[in-house]
Amino acid sequence: MSDHTEGRVRDLFPGQEAEAELLDEACERFGRGWAALVSGTSYVSMSRSEMVEFLSRLARRLLVALTTEPFVARPAWEVGAELVEAHFTSPASIEQTVVLVGTELGALTGTDVPQGRVAALQGAVAAGYANALRQRTLEEQEAIREAVLDARQQAEAALRASEARFRALFSDAAVGIGLADLDGTFLDVNVSLQRMLGYSRNELLRTNLRKFMHAGDAESTWEAYRQLARGDREYFQVDKQFFGNDGSAVWTNLTMSLVRGPDGQPQYLVAMVEDVTDRHELQNRLKYQALHDPLTGLANRALLLDRLARVFSNPPVGQRVGLCFLDLDGFKVINDSLGHHVGDELLVAVGRRLAECVNGEHCLVARMGGDEFVVLVEDSTGTEQIVDLADRVLTMLNQPIRIGGHQLSVSASIGIVERPVVSGESADLIRDADVTLYWAKSEGKSRWAVYDPERNAREVARFRLSATMPAALEREEFFVDYQPLVRLADNAVVGVEALVRWRHPEHGLLSPDRFIGLAEETGLIVQLGRWVLEHACQQASRWQQEFGPAAPYVSVNLAARQSRDPGLVSDVESILRNTGIPPTGLQLELTESAVMGTADDQLDALRRLHEMGVRIAIDDFGTGYSNLAYLRHLPVHELKIAGSFVEGLRAPDKPADPVDKQIVGALVTLAHALGLTVTAEGVETRAQAERLRDIGCESGQGWFFARPGPPETISRFLREGLF
Repeated sequence: MSDHTEGRVRDLFPGQEAEAELLDEACERFGRGWAALVSGTSYVSMSRSEMVEFLSRLARRLLVALTTEPFVARPAWEVGAELVEAHFTSPASIEQTVVLVGTELGALTGTDVPQGRVAALQGAVAAGYANALRQRTLEEQEAIREAVLDARQQAEAALRASEARFRALFSDAAVGIGLADLDGTFLDVNVSLQRMLGYSRNELLRTNLRKFMHAGDAESTWEAYRQLARGDREYFQVDKQFFGNDGSAVWTNLTMSLVRGPDGQPQYLVAMVEDVTDRHELQNRLKYQALHDPLTGLANRALLLDRLARVFSNPPVGQRVGLCFLDLDGFKVINDSLGHHVGDELLVAVGRRLAECVNGEHCLVARMGGDEFVVLVEDSTGTEQIVDLADRVLTMLNQPIRIGGHQLSVSASIGIVERPVVSGESADLIRDADVTLYWAKSEGKSRWAVYDPERNAREVARFRLSATMPAALEREEFFVDYQPLVRLADNAVVGVEALVRWRHPEHGLLSPDRFIGLAEETGLIVQLGRWVLEHACQQASRWQQEFGPAAPYVSVNLAARQSRDPGLVSDVESILRNTGIPPTGLQLELTESAVMGTADDQLDALRRLHEMGVRIAIDDFGTGYSNLAYLRHLPVHELKIAGSFVEGLRAPDKPADPVDKQIVGALVTLAHALGLTVTAEGVETRAQAERLRDIGCESGQGWFFARPGPPETISRFLREGLF
């Protein structure tokens, strides 16, 4: 091993002599396995121990190439060349080597390596091997050509010696050799060419070279042959397919040379034919492996992207394309509960069904990875065609699949995109199909969804809005408005609800319904809620300093995620201590569903706040669980009746709706029986306020009293009275 390679190995395991020894053992183990596979496939002048030592060194070089950054496959190319130099020259030797590198090399590192690197090393080994073998053949060919030229240029005595040498090379060469006149008729052929094409010598001597030129050959090959016969060029080389006497295909590397007479005029043609069928088939296998999923045999992502690139490259006017992005529902449960082997067999079965369901010259089924599949329709007739295809796929998957002793039911969610082909938009097609797949899953699974650009634009806008929220909080783009909570008995302001707003630099003033949901989804609601709570308490402190006992309490909405925050109680304690307001000056509002769904530890937090004196209110009561038995055990001070229940009490020119009146009356009676006060939301008329007062509601909130506004408006109400 060279000093350079040894250094790279030490770089992989710096200061870890034990690991380096393990690596040595692993490379030697790899070399023994390698030697066992290639032993006897080629004649090499090595003992078994020498062979193991030689292959272990090559294994170490492959390992260094696999794990070195940046990744370079060139050392693997050199390994392939060294195999040829050591006389491992049979097809079986390189085939066993490529298979071993692909299945065992990555395990030597003890870490996960990108599969693409292993595949690249396989290809580089094969390429280096093929190039070295080809170079060796070219050297033989060059020796033959020199012998032919010498035979024409030397004196008679030297000519006989040269002819003897040529005859030896001609007869015993591994490549097929044929000598023909300028018309292409064979004058002589060697045994290798006879064996390669499956013809006897006499049959070939009656055959013209043109018989082996096929219509499928490139025009450049025909033109090179004509130029050679005219004497316009000395030789040409090309990879060409021949068909043997039995019809079998033989891939060859063909070199045709011109032999001139003493006068310099063209006299003979020499064809040297190397059988490269094994190399060609190996390249085809490697190409197939690179473009197909090894588990299902379907096209993989690389082949799909290649097909899409062709579809979107100079498309004809009016061409359309359709894509179904498919993800199995519940696959993870099956995979985790029954084992990966069952999951793999299920994927194979699904892939087989998809291939049977989707057919046509312009259709492609690909596995993207995991349990994701894609169906591409290159020349679709419209969205209806792709929707019908998706329906067929869903129907096909509804049929149970039997894997071993398990009867498995699996469904799928499908994202559909169908559109005209616009050059350069293949990446957009996959992205939009992936987005649409997410819509299908979020809408209940076992269904398809069609891409909607307007919906996508809205969701992108929501995403961008959520992405700017943390910075907006730091830039203090948020502010708090306050809406009064009015005692119905005397229209006095007893409390205010704090309502956060966002003054967005691009979108203007945003109400909570535009961003609170996003804050919940991203988790920023805890930070934002703490900010609102702190600012509301600071404002409450200022009102207390100005108005004393007449100052209102502040009511702050508490999101469900905030109620589950383990730091809630300590945050409230800290804010109350820093602002100096008493706990009774703060009310926390939770929705009915959030309170009813609160876990025991979260309920303990509400109880601790209740014991501190902080008011707890249930917001929008009557629209959620309405679990009356559970309500009596909650640490609650007040119910806020949802505005939808008081709509029937609004109109001043006609009697109150008896149903709404009875519902509100029942809720008020219930609250009072539990020792709770009641605030009615959505109060918009004087008649509505009076009716709610008569029913027994303590407080009201709504546009009749005031819209949400700045704290100065509340201060004015407190100084001058609401009316």
